[in-house]
Amino acid sequence: MASKLAGRVVLITGASSGIGEALAREVARRGGRVVLAARRTERIEALETEIRRSGGDALATPCDVTRDGDVERAVAQASEAFGGIDIAIANAGFSVAGRVEDLALDDFRRQLETNVFGALRTVKAALPELKRSRGGVALVGSVLGYLAVPGVGAYTMSKFAVRALAETLRAELRAEGVAVTHVAPGYVASEIRQIDNAGNLHEGAQDPVPRWLVMPAQTAARQIMDGIVARRAEVVVTAHGKLGVSLSRHAPGLLRATVSRLPRKRRVSGER
Repeated sequence: MASKLAGRVVLITGASSGIGEALAREVARRGGRVVLAARRTERIEALETEIRRSGGDALATPCDVTRDGDVERAVAQASEAFGGIDIAIANAGFSVAGRVEDLALDDFRRQLETNVFGALRTVKAALPELKRSRGGVALVGSVLGYLAVPGVGAYTMSKFAVRALAETLRAELRAEGVAVTHVAPGYVASEIRQIDNAGNLHEGAQDPVPRWLVMPAQTAARQIMDGIVARRAEVVVTAHGKLGVSLSRHAPGLLRATVSRLPRKRRVSGER
């Protein structure tokens, strides 16, 4: 798998932390050239320096996927620096928590703007380059793109939409040689559960998910990149994630009955 990525250019949104940061390190480890796109400039610049010092090739480019034009600028910078893009990974996202009746419409707008329109902006910006390279696009969704869980309705809506977008693109782009991979992680180590509904990070906030259930980000990144390089239609990450997706497909009634009885733990600025 590593040799198949050597020299190829990979654009990753949300590369400043969590899965995106781990994916960047994994791409560099396999010999790929990585474009680090995220809002937190100081973090991606530090990661660029780390990758270059270890012998890799990286480019940090400030990018907010909720702003029109930002991803296009990142793609243009990548093309200027590396000559094109082979893979685009739409990873940027966060989670709004709370019951539907308690959330404002603006909470839903903010959630969909980042998770859905951010992914769509990434696809549309990168697609001309991906068609030229006959490369691949990966959309990072969630296991909750299959499971309707109480207390995270806005997030679940966004991830169902990401899965639908991936399936639509797969059919539309097959004849043009562009692979589309839907990534559905379960619980992976990241900052997502320390971020409130306004998108603010609360460092040190307690993770409501037990540690034994959380997969290390680098382990997840290896599995995800294996699937992307192999041009697989979907990568489901974590054992509990695979179980949840399997139940949603083969025993939806049992899954609905189980989910309806789940206790909802509180997290920063909302229920989780």
